[in-house]
Amino acid sequence: MGNKSSKASRKLPSKPSASWAGAKTDRSVPSRLPRSPAASETKDAYIQQDATDPIQDPRFLEKLKHLGPVKVDHHMSPVFPTNTHMKHVLQSRQTSEEEAASYTPPRNRLRASELFSVLEARKTSHSPNQLQEVARQYNVDLDVLERLARFVNTPSIIEESRRKVIDEEGKERFTVLVAWEDPLRDPASSDLTRPT
Repeated sequence: MGNKSSKASRKLPSKPSASWAGAKTDRSVPSRLPRSPAASETKDAYIQQDATDPIQDPRFLEKLKHLGPVKVDHHMSPVFPTNTHMKHVLQSRQTSEEEAASYTPPRNRLRASELFSVLEARKTSHSPNQLQEVARQYNVDLDVLERLARFVNTPSIIEESRRKVIDEEGKERFTVLVAWEDPLRDPASSDLTRPT
């Protein structure tokens, strides 16, 4: 298959081809088409006909009569949509840039790292006053923090549940139980979840 002998060999011409390669034509035979000048300094009949006023053309006038007068609908909607959408985009962009430029972050808005920190700080508070201080420190309303904490929390490892497990390949890993901790509830009543 890849052998040289199985492939057709290519033969190159031994003589160079003539520079006039192609069909031979007799130069003595004149062209059938008369040569017309590309430009003229005087106006001939064709130029005059082309330059005539279209209103003087009876066929053109007949077609205009057939079309009739133009009917303008003054109650049409504009071709381009109103720019209220673009105005809204520009206003929201300006508001966003102003918020980014201000040194005080907007209330009740946290980045993911701040969310983790506020939930951890919430776990370590043991009184309503400490919870209010955490909410004030992170610029979050206390009721917003409490509503958030009902559905989102950071994992709390129960240290007594830590176990080392070696699988059949000899790899060791640790399993632990995690608890959903509520700072103002009794820690003994924490809900246990599945091992991680």
